[in-house]
Amino acid sequence: MTPMIRTNIPGTSPYEPIIGLSRAVRIGNHVHVSGTGPVGADDADITQQTEQVLAIIATALKNAGSSIEHVYRTRIYLTSAEDWEAVARIHGRIFSTILPAVTTIVVTAFVNPTWRVELEADALIPE
Repeated sequence: MTPMIRTNIPGTSPYEPIIGLSRAVRIGNHVHVSGTGPVGADDADITQQTEQVLAIIATALKNAGSSIEHVYRTRIYLTSAEDWEAVARIHGRIFSTILPAVTTIVVTAFVNPTWRVELEADALIPE
């Protein structure tokens, strides 16, 4: 049996060294992207925050050897249920042909109180 090799994929979030996390972790041919906030678009509107989050996730997946096209699960966290449709439209545009399993959850707050959205993603690395 081939051992599963673990590779930690760093990102650029200032929270990574404080929390002790990797932007993504690759184990075998699976990539698990940590909850990703809109770093760099902290004070932007919900649309721009969501686009920034997905761009950060896409970079993490690329650095791990995968891509958005290979995402099979996402989790969306919102601080306001009223933002669901704006976030869903962007998510739907990006994933319209991929159709990953999705969960949407409303939470009280994020570490950065200006964030309105955070996403996680799981993807495969094609063999």
